Amino acid sequence: MKQQKKFESQEQQRASETQSQQKTSSREFASVDELLRYDAKQTSVPPAIAQRLGRSLQNQPRPARSWWRRWFR
Repeated sequence: MKQQKKFESQEQQRASETQSQQKTSSREFASVDELLRYDAKQTSVPPAIAQRLGRSLQNQPRPARSWWRRWFR
């Protein structure tokens, strides 16, 4: 009997700890963009990937100037 009560109390304690962890770690975002911005702030980019991305972007052509900039140089 004592062992069963002890087991039940330990199980309840684990369940309450799990619930409290879920409450503190869960977040709600208003939009997908907000979620992506939050994730980008939390994630560090490895240096090798950052260098490859920089080289890749250097090879891309510049975007065309907008019509209003062409008119009002």
